[in-house]
Amino acid sequence: MSASNSIRLESVPFDHERVVIVTGQRSRLPIIVAVHSTVLGQALGGARVWAYPHWTDALTDALRLSEGMTLKNAAAGLNRGGGKSVICLPEGASLTDAEKADAMRDLGDVVESLGGSYMTAEDVGTSAELMAVVAERTEYVCGLPADKGGVGEPADATSAGVHSSILATLEALFGSRQVEGRRIVISGLGQVGGRLARRLTNEGAVLTVTDVNLGKKEFAAEIGATWVDVDDALTTEADLFVPCGLGGVLTSEVIRNLKVKGVVGAANNQLAEHSGAKELADRGILWAPDFVVNGGGVIYLDMAMQPGADADAISSRVTQIGDFVSKIFADAKSKGITTLDAAEQLAWSRLKTA
Repeated sequence: MSASNSIRLESVPFDHERVVIVTGQRSRLPIIVAVHSTVLGQALGGARVWAYPHWTDALTDALRLSEGMTLKNAAAGLNRGGGKSVICLPEGASLTDAEKADAMRDLGDVVESLGGSYMTAEDVGTSAELMAVVAERTEYVCGLPADKGGVGEPADATSAGVHSSILATLEALFGSRQVEGRRIVISGLGQVGGRLARRLTNEGAVLTVTDVNLGKKEFAAEIGATWVDVDDALTTEADLFVPCGLGGVLTSEVIRNLKVKGVVGAANNQLAEHSGAKELADRGILWAPDFVVNGGGVIYLDMAMQPGADADAISSRVTQIGDFVSKIFADAKSKGITTLDAAEQLAWSRLKTA
């Protein structure tokens, strides 16, 4: 279960343009599509399949994630708004391949009903192959496999953007971007976290890793990383903590017990509460705002879909995420504000201009 689901629905501000909640005709599952903003253009955000205690917890996730996508796309300089899809499973449930396909077709119907205001893509619990199933019901989907005429899944680009942000954070903390010898804790070894772990290992980092999927222990052994339990990862002494799982991990209690100098990772909505940014700053822990750090995937999807897409140009744009993170750190320091406030100011200024 996502830690972010402990957040009460009534504590989430509602300033969304449109939220659709339906029971899937085929899957009979609650399907939620939240369109937060189309001020900059068509909303873009992935489709998540996850188990929740109650459908309102899935709604809470969709509302927070879609707002985060608005900020992410604005901060990335894209002419895209923010949206998100969530398919809610009962706790402990799993889907067969046929049931997943039914859920994806149901999602496609909901996306199609929005008339093009929102484009979906893969996220936690989905894949490029599943997006091809969504495409049976709507054209407003991206990240399909190359053999289906798509641009593929964006995990490589997301991982590259996080890596660039890690280098920027190391430089801000230690005056050097050198990874070798740095102690780094990665929580979550999925599509992005796994790629990141392998790359950082090859660069000489001393890794401690964890995942809710105990099968990832084999991967940890393969790359020579130390494995710890998920809860222990939150109190492991290191230079950086890199959250790459689900959101809400940085609660007040977790922040009080962190033993790191910086936090920078791929997970969305890492802060359980907005006040967590100040709590981190008060402890002297440098936090790189997640909606900036993990923007590589949407940059890739947006640019790769354009006619005449240039792979080198996309790679360069993704790498520039680290430069943006450095600017946020500098702005926060010069203005005496949190890194979250600095990042939000930059994103909202673009939205207000539009």
